[in-house]
Amino acid sequence: MMKNFKDYIGLFTDHYEFTMAQGYYLDGRVEAKACFDYFFRKNPFNSGYVIFAGLNDFLDMLSNYQFNNESISHLRRIGFDNNFLKYLKEFKFKGNIYAPNEGEVIFSNEPVLRVEGNIIETQLIESLLLNVLNFQSLIATKAARIRYSAGDRLVMDFGLRRAQGLSAIHATRAAIIGGLNSTSNVYSAFKYDLLSSGTLAHSWIQSYGDELTAFRKYASAFPKNCILLVDTYNTLKSGLPNAVKVAREMEEKGYRLSAIRLDSGDLAFLSKEARKILNEANLRYVKIVASNQLNEHLIKSLIDQGAPIDAFGVGTSLITGHGDSALDGVYKLSVIDGKPTIKVSENIEKITLPGTKKIYRYYNIDGKFYADGIVLKDEDNIDTICHPIDLHKCAAVSGLKKEELLHKVVSNGEPESKKKSVYEISQYVKQRLELLPEEHKRFDNPHIYKVGISKKILNLRNELINDFKK
Repeated sequence: MMKNFKDYIGLFTDHYEFTMAQGYYLDGRVEAKACFDYFFRKNPFNSGYVIFAGLNDFLDMLSNYQFNNESISHLRRIGFDNNFLKYLKEFKFKGNIYAPNEGEVIFSNEPVLRVEGNIIETQLIESLLLNVLNFQSLIATKAARIRYSAGDRLVMDFGLRRAQGLSAIHATRAAIIGGLNSTSNVYSAFKYDLLSSGTLAHSWIQSYGDELTAFRKYASAFPKNCILLVDTYNTLKSGLPNAVKVAREMEEKGYRLSAIRLDSGDLAFLSKEARKILNEANLRYVKIVASNQLNEHLIKSLIDQGAPIDAFGVGTSLITGHGDSALDGVYKLSVIDGKPTIKVSENIEKITLPGTKKIYRYYNIDGKFYADGIVLKDEDNIDTICHPIDLHKCAAVSGLKKEELLHKVVSNGEPESKKKSVYEISQYVKQRLELLPEEHKRFDNPHIYKVGISKKILNLRNELINDFKK
């Protein structure tokens, strides 16, 4: 019997989260207060930014993060303590979460989400948080790069069949957040109220024995939205001539062929030749759609070559986050029982930032993003932010317009604000990326965005490091 995932979300975690939680429980530390930060150390794809995605899904799952009788029985079978399991039976997250708006443009090494609560509840949700936010932020960033290459052209998610199992559900959501227009994934479209789209496969054409008959049958079935796949046999000698015949037949019936699709070969050359053939047949209104192992770099190359392509279908590269298999987001303790804490490492870049923190985003005189400052919760106006590793690099921020990025999204376990639709989040991404200077968006050696820490955090970090050296 298939089990409903929503009923077992409490088990969607790593085993060691339970061992630590039980240890805290047995040690009488249920009421110990903790603060954890979520951040990542490197932008994926050699990109200059990341799109923060997955928040709404995470909060939805968190609202169901409980343990039913079957979950408790399973944990008992694998050796957990009965008294601890009684605690879990009544478990519900009752802490606070602070985060940016979903769709925000964020950067490496800044604490972009903060979780506050007792040590057990803040620890137990770690794996769920990392799973959802890391993956959706990775895919949304990939999609944003594809959108940047494609400009105003339509881009569709074709990735379902190449995704790693059910990750396709979240990946499609993230792809739309990052800027894609529609998806082939009907389930995700249903779940998130997205636009689904699709046409036909080569098998349709093969099944009829000859291409012209297959085109005619498809045009008859879908006269108002007919897109013909023209590369099954020979794009220029067969597919295009047959598409032109069917387009003219459709005109006689009062309809128009919507587009032709190229799915193989030299897409730049074939799209130019196809455009010539269509124009010579007075079919200038017929669009050209291209697919076949596309990514942001290939799309940019096609456009730079003047390929007259109106829409792109992107699959494998998008849905798998090709180029970087994961966003390296981590979840680190920064405060315990009101005391700042730190993870020390021989590598300075892996030393965490202590204390309860917030982020200010500063704007330059042109109204564009200039820098992000990580400050302690009680800090307001600061003059300078310092590079967290190269301490000789500092930036003056006094007098600059600023905004606080983190907002309370969960208060005592309850959501604080109304959820936005996926397309509303996508529009927010577009607005925020327009405020990011172009040098941070380029694919080759993007300019590194300034992320700095306040002098108070710097001093606090140094004090704690020195304490460990004593």
